[in-house]
Amino acid sequence: MKFSEISHFSHPHHSLKFEYTEFPFKCDGCKEVGIGSRYSCTICDFDLHMHCAIPTPSISHPFYTKCSFQFLSRPPGDLPRFCNACEKDVTGFLYHCKTCGFDLHPCCAKLPMVLDDGDVKLYLYRKVSSPCHKCGRKGRSWSYRSKCKKYNLHVACVKEMLVDSWHEIYVGRGKGRRLEMNKIPSLKNTLQSHHKKSKGKVKKCCEMAGMALQFVISAVLGDPTTLIAGVIGSLMSRG
Repeated sequence: MKFSEISHFSHPHHSLKFEYTEFPFKCDGCKEVGIGSRYSCTICDFDLHMHCAIPTPSISHPFYTKCSFQFLSRPPGDLPRFCNACEKDVTGFLYHCKTCGFDLHPCCAKLPMVLDDGDVKLYLYRKVSSPCHKCGRKGRSWSYRSKCKKYNLHVACVKEMLVDSWHEIYVGRGKGRRLEMNKIPSLKNTLQSHHKKSKGKVKKCCEMAGMALQFVISAVLGDPTTLIAGVIGSLMSRG
């Protein structure tokens, strides 16, 4: 559900307005990166992912059928906690299962089980047996895998790619700068080393993997829409 304007407990002095941005932001709720749909304060520098601004009080997840996750504004206890989806630290808003002790970032908890634009279809898995195209390792965090099973991307690896490039990607917050997406790492070289085939097939593989990466980045950033994927794709092509 989307509202044009909301009040939020984490920012009680000003209302937050819905807006759509092609500029990156850091969510002040979960402390993770975002792009696209958000709730933003027009008076001060405060932004929330859609999932953080209008959370579901309690959720279940297909990967954890015995768990009930409750939305919390901060991690429970004093020990460091990490997200079971992406393996990154949890420092802000989260979904927590009191029984099992599992934690999920709000955007990770709401990652679509299927990303599909009609040409590329990716399925979310808790674990896969095939190696990730980015790190070359198996297991690890949740992964998106293509329907043809040729492309596999860890959610953790996509986040690392974004974090590692953050200082280059996130240029001049609030100054009207877009994502410098030519700085976003590409899978092209990785795939060329994986596929010892004809140039045409390598090119096709690279194109497919590039589209897969676009969709996963979009989902990880909290707005898995075709429009966002299109923005990322057009900017990636300039690199």
